[in-house]
Amino acid sequence: MTWGPVPVALPFRLAFQHPRRQYQGMDNSSGVGVLDKAALVLGALETGPTTLAGLVAATGLARPTAHRLAVALEHHRLVSRDLQGRFILGPRLGELASAAGEDRLLATAGPVLARLRDITGESAQMFRRQGDYRICVATAERMSGLRDSVPVGTQLTMTAGSAAQILLAWEEPDRMQRGLRGSRYSAVALAAVRRRGWAHSVGEREPGVASVSAPVRSPSGKVIAAVSVSGPIERLSRQPGRLHAPAVIAAAERLSEVLRRTGGE
Repeated sequence: MTWGPVPVALPFRLAFQHPRRQYQGMDNSSGVGVLDKAALVLGALETGPTTLAGLVAATGLARPTAHRLAVALEHHRLVSRDLQGRFILGPRLGELASAAGEDRLLATAGPVLARLRDITGESAQMFRRQGDYRICVATAERMSGLRDSVPVGTQLTMTAGSAAQILLAWEEPDRMQRGLRGSRYSAVALAAVRRRGWAHSVGEREPGVASVSAPVRSPSGKVIAAVSVSGPIERLSRQPGRLHAPAVIAAAERLSEVLRRTGGE
């Protein structure tokens, strides 16, 4: 009997062993691939506005896949875009959190802001950052007289105002530098904010309006919101921090304490 050459098995490479980087988070797979990939996209946007190239780099997804998922999530308002066309977390996420009662910060903010309003005699607000903007997520307005009215849902710039300073002051250096572009405050001002633990502004966001803000921190110490009081310069003066910084800091610390106690954000 004549034996031919013994066949040698060719190397077999599975699709996921392709030298292109695998998408991250496989060890946390739920078994439903499309949902796992969508979760990766949302997680990548947690740090702020991101281009499509940034999504690809952060998730390891193929460019067409990352784009398709981001656009689909945008359709459902889970993802949105800023003025530069970058992807950001969408408003539907906040709506769902509020509807489910899972946002402990919002649940606690109402009475804390009402107390701050009563102590200072000025309108009180809480802001959270969303991309290049800050959103008013809770408010307690002065009951009568001249006041600075900022309704819930109001979208304000990150380039002016004491709350914007608070939300930027503790960011990573590269994000801070990007945030300072075009702003009405400087890196020196933010250094002072970090040193004293509060910020104030006079006519920075709007002529005739002054404000004081302090940070709300998650259990990990990350700044996740800013508590503010605002009103006319005639009442708050050109050094509003002297009048109201202690009360604003106390209110922000109260909210931070609630988050530490409940372990949530």
